[in-house]
Amino acid sequence: MRVLIVEDDKALGRGIVGYLRAEAFTIDWVLDGETAVQQAAEPYAVIVLDLGLPDISGLEVLQRLRRAGNRTPLIILTARDALKDRVAGLDLGADDYMLKPFEVEELAARIRALARRRGGDPSPTLSVGNLTLDRNGAHADVAGRPLELRRREHAVLLVLAANAGKVVSRQRLIGEIFGHDDEAGPNALDLYVGRVRRKLEPDGPRIVTLRGQGYLLQPA
Repeated sequence: MRVLIVEDDKALGRGIVGYLRAEAFTIDWVLDGETAVQQAAEPYAVIVLDLGLPDISGLEVLQRLRRAGNRTPLIILTARDALKDRVAGLDLGADDYMLKPFEVEELAARIRALARRRGGDPSPTLSVGNLTLDRNGAHADVAGRPLELRRREHAVLLVLAANAGKVVSRQRLIGEIFGHDDEAGPNALDLYVGRVRRKLEPDGPRIVTLRGQGYLLQPA
């Protein structure tokens, strides 16, 4: 799951990013509002936005994103305890808020919950045929057989499983599993898809490659 963090406090930002990456999120982190507006044009599952930014306010960032048609679920972070700030953020289109200081474990849980609701399925578990996939971590199994997926392998399988029976383009998969600063070679996606395909064999769902289109997950 790819998440955009907009936070100018470098110590806090490093803590958030470090924890979320350890929890299998793909993270991009920016320090100011103007960069956030530009970066948010890329595909994200959730945006985490601080209100107290050094150039333009987080509320202005939020307003500009929503006016431009960006509907990515968004969580506001703020040290401001005034009710009017929280109300303003929610009225401008924020989906949730957290007051500083907060526990990063709770932030991770709220990100996952928002992403599930956006997909129309609030359940933490996703099933495709005999495949069961935990949205909240790297666990997955086929008919009880653990798949032992690495972080990006889990991300690939999660996107394909959430769109089972539909073609998922290469561009979308790349956008979902690689962050802005990740070094991804031209064959990196094929490498991860190949690893997942082998781990699903012989009794799990099949990953079908459609040349020029993308990939499709078929139930076993």
